Amino acid sequence: MSGGTAEKILDHPIVVRVAGDRHAGFYRPRPGVGAAGGATAGIAVEAYRWGALTAGAAVRTASMLLLLPFMLSNLAIRLRPASTGRSRLFRVLCRLLAGTLTAAFVLSVIGVTLDLVAWQCVPYDGCRADRPYLSWLGDLPAGPRLALLSLVPLVALRVVWGIGARSARALEGFRPPQPHPEAARAPDRLDVSGFWDDERTPAWLRQIHVAIGAGTLDASLLAGISAPDGVAGRVLFAAAVGLIGCGAALLCLPVPATRRRVRRVLRPLSAATIGLTALSLGYAALARGVQSLPGQLPGYEGAVGALLGAQGVLLVVLALVTMAPRAPGSRSVLAGLGMPVVAAASVTVAGAFAATLVFRVADFLDRGSLPGPIWPDPPGVAPLDPPVAYWWAALAGLSALLIATGAASLTLVISRRRRGRRAARIVERDYPDVTPRAASRREVVRETIARSHVTDELGPILVTFFVMSSVGLATIAFDLIGIGPTQLVARLSRDPAQTTLLTAYVTDGGVWLISLLVIGLMILAFRSYRSAETRRTVAALWDLGDFWPRTVHPFAPPCYAARAVPELAERVSALAARGKVVVSAHSHGSVLAAATILQLPPDVRRRVALLTHGSPLSRLYTRLYPAYLSAQTLCDLGDRLDWRWRNLWRDTDPVGGLIFDHSAACDASGARSVDLRLRDPSSLDIDPMDTVPPPLERHWPYHTQETYQIAVRQLADRIG
Repeated sequence: MSGGTAEKILDHPIVVRVAGDRHAGFYRPRPGVGAAGGATAGIAVEAYRWGALTAGAAVRTASMLLLLPFMLSNLAIRLRPASTGRSRLFRVLCRLLAGTLTAAFVLSVIGVTLDLVAWQCVPYDGCRADRPYLSWLGDLPAGPRLALLSLVPLVALRVVWGIGARSARALEGFRPPQPHPEAARAPDRLDVSGFWDDERTPAWLRQIHVAIGAGTLDASLLAGISAPDGVAGRVLFAAAVGLIGCGAALLCLPVPATRRRVRRVLRPLSAATIGLTALSLGYAALARGVQSLPGQLPGYEGAVGALLGAQGVLLVVLALVTMAPRAPGSRSVLAGLGMPVVAAASVTVAGAFAATLVFRVADFLDRGSLPGPIWPDPPGVAPLDPPVAYWWAALAGLSALLIATGAASLTLVISRRRRGRRAARIVERDYPDVTPRAASRREVVRETIARSHVTDELGPILVTFFVMSSVGLATIAFDLIGIGPTQLVARLSRDPAQTTLLTAYVTDGGVWLISLLVIGLMILAFRSYRSAETRRTVAALWDLGDFWPRTVHPFAPPCYAARAVPELAERVSALAARGKVVVSAHSHGSVLAAATILQLPPDVRRRVALLTHGSPLSRLYTRLYPAYLSAQTLCDLGDRLDWRWRNLWRDTDPVGGLIFDHSAACDASGARSVDLRLRDPSSLDIDPMDTVPPPLERHWPYHTQETYQIAVRQLADRIG
């Protein structure tokens, strides 16, 4: 079981699908064309390929890059500490932060359509010149013009909703069973029926996020009509703010237990959203006498600054509640700060996307002049002025990225000697007698082992990224009092003229650099659309982000495990009814296998054994997701299998490792027999029958080793 092609998994050029479909299926060698590579005599070999769920469709893979901030916010809650007493608080904070991401997305589109185009560009002849697609807007009054362009943010909101819905079509027909009553009491247990339900919670959150997005648009539109006069305008504005508040309040509530209750709550919310949006658009379209004054759309900059400030507060609170004492023996990465780190990353990426969109559109509309507070406006061109908050957001993202890169370099340099000593001890133990001819090969192996342990040195890098992201968001407070980067430096400097100019150049350069990074991400998305190889590379990274059900942000890419785990459980149950089943899982497939076995009923598990290789279960997942895949969960998995479990690992593998070390949470004797270490390479010297030394296998393959064949036979013999 793996995410690669069926031919690669089976090590056979001719395969045929025996179950499933083109998105995810079960394959065997075609009858009459020979056995699969590495097959053990008398054992039928079958491969499960799920890679097409993340890389099969070009649109699906490319869209995942566009939905990156939403995916990161959905992933953040899964990195929470194992403390069950604060799980609901964690969920509420992460959902509120996810709600701000939806509002930020809508505000960024509003910044382009209502602020830059409708308010700042169209009223000026120089901006409309030679642009027939904008000229006709100049004939409309300001109110109807704003109402018409308000349709664009609504369409954008529907597009991101549709991207997730389109991606989820590959999962249709493979819904897990209804949640067991126990799921309400223990929602974080992988063995609870209904854990992989990726339908009910996103349906609940989707309408709430649509309400928040629509309310953000309504409030921005009504505030833009020069602080609407009259009772109707004030009532509609208050209703729009109330709609946003209602959405935030609903995010704090638990998801109703049944889809019927979900629909009962969402129908009034949906009706209110549609009605209020229609009334707001109608009010703006009928408004007369609205003057497009110079500067930004009224209220827009304050809304952006307030939103980014709220995100900073939520991140700080999330970090504070996460840093509380953890359970004894916890191995969570970053001392339990994985959740706020990834949450900060989602906010930083969203800010970079928004700043890039607004600044690049402003740069296009003002025909290449630099928008900003100190640059003179060329004659005949609109004085386009993006919000100061986006300057701070771009600088915060760039600073976090640069300092995290510096921390990464420093961490690797500092840890190099420690990793080298560890690798030297391993090489000396494995190859005590080395001929002079193999001395250079030994150094290559030592360096490979040292590099494979880089995965264990990422903590300081991510902590630095989180601190810089939080500090960057905190600077948004300056925007709330109208102070941008250049104004701040001018007030603090003894030579305002020189320092302000230098700060302006640095700020402009930072905005361009962060824009280039985002544009590079868009190019990667385009290449994913055009290139199958790039698509597979991107999908391999997305295996980590899309593994968990969407319980925080409904616009994130759908959870492929919502199909893979129930489908695997069904297939394994069917095969176990006919005979013995040895589940062989490589790399991330071992995580799917563990989740699947935890879902199997006891009568099926008695005829199942597990063989993992190159597995990140203990090395990464128990540290990243201690609330879901802790060391105790792995011990429970071994107990359920009566310790019919073997795990193959290598010191040269940068991803996989042993499952149970000496400090394992379980004392069962079976745990000590799970891990089987493979020496890599098998020898440093050249075999007399070969011309080159044995290769370094690292992460793949494992099934070609004799130890693999022995493990399969031993596990099969222990079943039944």
